[in-house]
Amino acid sequence: MTSQAITPSHGLYREALPKGCIVFSSSEGRAIFREALEAGHMRCYFKMAEQFSTQTELTFCGLTTLVMILNALKVDPGKTWKKPWRWYDDNMLYNCVSMPMIKEIGISFDQFVSLVMLNSLIIKSERVDELASIETFRDHVTRLSRQDDHFIALSYSRKSLGQTGDGHFSPVGGYHPDRDLVLVMDTARFKYPPHWVPLTAIWEAMKPVDETTGKSFQTEIRIKRTQYFK
Repeated sequence: MTSQAITPSHGLYREALPKGCIVFSSSEGRAIFREALEAGHMRCYFKMAEQFSTQTELTFCGLTTLVMILNALKVDPGKTWKKPWRWYDDNMLYNCVSMPMIKEIGISFDQFVSLVMLNSLIIKSERVDELASIETFRDHVTRLSRQDDHFIALSYSRKSLGQTGDGHFSPVGGYHPDRDLVLVMDTARFKYPPHWVPLTAIWEAMKPVDETTGKSFQTEIRIKRTQYFK
């Protein structure tokens, strides 16, 4: 039998990451992971990797990011997912806006924050403005990448990174301090794989104004299950 190449009749299959983004599974990406692990800045990765999910709708990046964090922090949703199991999935998070609306336009940052607080988590966040500091952001990433009871979610503009699309949420999976690289656990794995991005590039990607809300994209969103941040 002679094999034949499959020619897709429609649709898209994956995108090439732009220059400056390093595929996590590439030789360079794996080397960065080893070095970051040895430096102690991948502790947040393992619980997040256990829960890594692909968003089930094009607009579900915010929901999937939050679901990954909720399950990584072992938050009991208090309601059944599939009998008899209680577990978070994307379709359980619609407290702030109707699911049809989320499927159409996604969720805003403010709606993300409301969902975090409605699901037994503590959140701290800041917008990128004239008072925001990249040094403070780097300190948060450096510190929290060494912990597994806090997680950072990013809200940023894909356009700023040279990627297709615009507003996007994804969690942070680690940090390489010497190369100043952040591991973005991209929830849209049908488009881009997890990848390393310069922290300075992510910072710039959170500065543009979101056309939907008229506000800047958020800086890091620090999320924890227990009562107070340390």
